[in-house]
Amino acid sequence: MAIMKAENLSVDFYEKSVLKNLTIAVEKGQIVSILGPNGSGKSTLLKTLSRNLKPNKGSVYLDDNNLAELSAKFIARKMAVLPQSPEAPKDLTVRDLVEYGRYPHQSWWQGKSQEDDQCVDWALVQTELLDMSSRIVSTLSGGERQRVWIAMALAQKPEILLLDEPTTYLDICHQLEIMELLADFNRNHDITVAMVLHDINHAARYSDCVAVVHQGKIFAMGKPEDVITVHTLRVVFGVESEIQIDHVGKLVVMITGLTKKRG
Repeated sequence: MAIMKAENLSVDFYEKSVLKNLTIAVEKGQIVSILGPNGSGKSTLLKTLSRNLKPNKGSVYLDDNNLAELSAKFIARKMAVLPQSPEAPKDLTVRDLVEYGRYPHQSWWQGKSQEDDQCVDWALVQTELLDMSSRIVSTLSGGERQRVWIAMALAQKPEILLLDEPTTYLDICHQLEIMELLADFNRNHDITVAMVLHDINHAARYSDCVAVVHQGKIFAMGKPEDVITVHTLRVVFGVESEIQIDHVGKLVVMITGLTKKRG
């Protein structure tokens, strides 16, 4: 069952078509990774799914409800969004930032509740940040800051989490840390994850489904082993590759060179 879907999306910028009659579905309980070269439209797709962009044509649905007709508060109770390279206000502590995730569940006349505190504590524990809760966010490492933003999203108690390149600018260790964290939330807390990724091997290892965006359209979508192929990498990314299976049955992609002529 699709928790989120987009039908016949078209998005134009300055008379240039970025998304072209694109249709995609995110199945409940899955990790879905969106891949594509720079300028393919993958980040535009994520922004449209999160209602940060209004499509010129087509519709986005959340639990079969038209996203354009839902209140912002209702959406925030269902969906958390983590943009690329977010920045926290100066002098904000870790706990302060994570508490922002509870706003969709609060009434202006009641303020913060005991349940809110419990959800914030839970999110801090899950992201191993409880001991850092009084630290200023700007003093943390890149990987730690990314965990704080993910903790804020978790505090919303969303059904679906949308992320735009969550491992950007992180070293290899912190990249894997974030990917493992997202996989854990998906497996153990029933949170559907849809994210834009640059790293093909991360997508191959952690995704249930991969969608490859090419020239504003879905070039291929399905299981990683069906989508991440030598042909796809040649046509979409302009590279030659070798693909192997590792000891746990996951794809490993090795880029061997540039394609002489892109498809």
